[in-house]
Amino acid sequence: MKKFYLLTLCCFALVHTTFAQQLKSPDQKFQMEFSLQSDGTPVYSLNYKGKVVVKPSKLGLELKNDAKSLLNDFTISDTKTSTFDEVWKPVWGEVASIRNHYNELVVTLNQKVSERQLIIRFRLFDDGLGFRYEFPAQKNLTYFVIKEERSQFAMAGNHTAFWLPGDYDTQEYDYTTSKLSEIRGLTTKATTENVSQKTFSPTGVQTSLMMKTADGLYINLHEAALINYSCMHLNLDDKNMIFESWLTPDANGDKGYMQAPDHSPWRTIMVSDNATEILSSKMTLNLNDPCKIEDTSWIKPVKYVGVWWEMITGKSSWAYTDDFSTVQLGVTNYAKSKPNGKHGANTANVKKYIDFAATHGFDAVLVEGWNEGWEDWFGQFKDYVFDFVTPYPDFDVKGIRDYAKSKGVKMIMHHETSGSTRNYERHMDKAYQFMKDNGYDAVKSGYVGPILPRGENHYNQWTVNHYQYAIEKAADYKIMVNAHEAIRPTGICRTYPNLIGNESARGTEYQAFGGSKPNHVTILPFTRLIGGPMDYTPGIFEMDISKLNPGNTSHLNSTLANQLALYVTMYSPLQMAADLPENYMRFADAFQFIKDVAIDWSDSKYLEAEPGEYISVARKAKGTNNWFIGNVNGETARVSNITFDFLEKGKKYEATIYADAKDAHYKTNPQAYNIRKIKVNSKSKLSQFSAPGGGYAISVIEIK
Repeated sequence: MKKFYLLTLCCFALVHTTFAQQLKSPDQKFQMEFSLQSDGTPVYSLNYKGKVVVKPSKLGLELKNDAKSLLNDFTISDTKTSTFDEVWKPVWGEVASIRNHYNELVVTLNQKVSERQLIIRFRLFDDGLGFRYEFPAQKNLTYFVIKEERSQFAMAGNHTAFWLPGDYDTQEYDYTTSKLSEIRGLTTKATTENVSQKTFSPTGVQTSLMMKTADGLYINLHEAALINYSCMHLNLDDKNMIFESWLTPDANGDKGYMQAPDHSPWRTIMVSDNATEILSSKMTLNLNDPCKIEDTSWIKPVKYVGVWWEMITGKSSWAYTDDFSTVQLGVTNYAKSKPNGKHGANTANVKKYIDFAATHGFDAVLVEGWNEGWEDWFGQFKDYVFDFVTPYPDFDVKGIRDYAKSKGVKMIMHHETSGSTRNYERHMDKAYQFMKDNGYDAVKSGYVGPILPRGENHYNQWTVNHYQYAIEKAADYKIMVNAHEAIRPTGICRTYPNLIGNESARGTEYQAFGGSKPNHVTILPFTRLIGGPMDYTPGIFEMDISKLNPGNTSHLNSTLANQLALYVTMYSPLQMAADLPENYMRFADAFQFIKDVAIDWSDSKYLEAEPGEYISVARKAKGTNNWFIGNVNGETARVSNITFDFLEKGKKYEATIYADAKDAHYKTNPQAYNIRKIKVNSKSKLSQFSAPGGGYAISVIEIK
């Protein structure tokens, strides 16, 4: 590891004046300015290549039941500056090593009337700015309650935004693209029905928020290292185009309980005049602490199949029986009930998936609906909803364990909590030990429905702490976590790489709930994936859901080639082949790409990108000289033009191209594709048609 850390006043531009301090990024393209207004209010601004990104914006926190909040009447008592440069290696990731290089300004503020101290720490990278509040140990600020954080992001214009409605309980919306001034008028339409939701403002939006300016700047607002704090949303003053932080409240309406010494998460602003640089930024990871797990040898990327899509589409059920409208764990006698004949998690069906995984080289099998309680699991605010260890009569835990082991396949546990976080924590040690006893190294957890205790939200401080507790407790048992319906990731996977995946956005399941917009997957990498990988569950080959369940008329708005490309464009070390085995066998030639594509990478090159329109990326499989390329396209057909200059010079490769046919269309002809092979090298170029909602996938294998 290479490190360079130096306290200095001359290594970069930091100018002390009565009014302002200036900080530049290592490459000098960014300039941040910090100052105090005449009333002692902290203010910052940010420029990129001479263009205004953030106009002067206020900083501070409003405290509950406090005579003097941390908003104004400050004086600067100290400033410290430094530069930092290191290279670190992630346990898994898009690249084998990451450079963490920034210039830092630490401003210590004194509030004379309260005799309190507040520190604001700024880190300016070559790809953007991070800042956070720090509360040092002090006599007059030890325990305090945040009424609201008042961090502002004053935009320089009426930018185009790719946004989700601000919501305390769900991120599972389709994206809306509009001008900032249009958000107010579109919020009601953008807020589609969900099983748990709570919006707060007609101009509230969620992070990660992606924007594009009229003069070609790409701006991304998010947060990093969300620990022991409420999730931040943004509320827009649409007269002045100023976003202000809006924290998620608890049942009492409070936004955060703090005990000094402590600090807030980082608030992040990424900027570039090239959209591909937003996608390749590692700033969010760099603002998180280094890995805290000493031995990470047990953390491994996973490609899996599972008993899931058949339930999502309605072909099968999670519940074992239709006899019970109410269940009491330990009391209800399932042995006396009649099986409904639709239960997906039965031993014979699971063994078919194990056989399929073993035959086609998959690492693991996920099974949902294996445990007692699914008959009345949702909508009742039920506390003792699952115990996470008691199987239905038709699920042979030990037999499946031994069968999977004999086939060289691992099993992935499923823990749905139904939002009952207290119940999950009550059972967690026993559940994790049950997993280890039966050979499960990874768990998919779920938080569908309102949070218990009642009145808490999915994204407030209390529930954020629960998610973190689950990750750290799982690490004690050497278990990898894939959390669904949890808080959107903020780079914590650097610190706890056993957090191998999250859903935390509108995933493939919504394609069976009426469908998602065809451009959805061209926005997610600019928004949800900024904080970490997503368990998007791609790979659906049958787009007409009625063929699985005649009662479900949903249509998956994607071409088959687009589904292949998602394994590359939607980065994750946890990738599912989500469709039914029989659908893969219908298109065995296309399925070959899913079998071949890697899930851990030594290098990634974003070749072209435009949010809402298209993304093309090439990734090098770790430990090989082979590359995989994915392109996803939005609503409008286009020709993608890429070069292969990322290939090693002097080497020859064979490229297998899985592409949309000329008449492919996500709605009318989604399964039209063709496959061809060509020879390529570092000088090669490709022009490739991408249909509406389409794309292409390429495996590039070195010829030896």
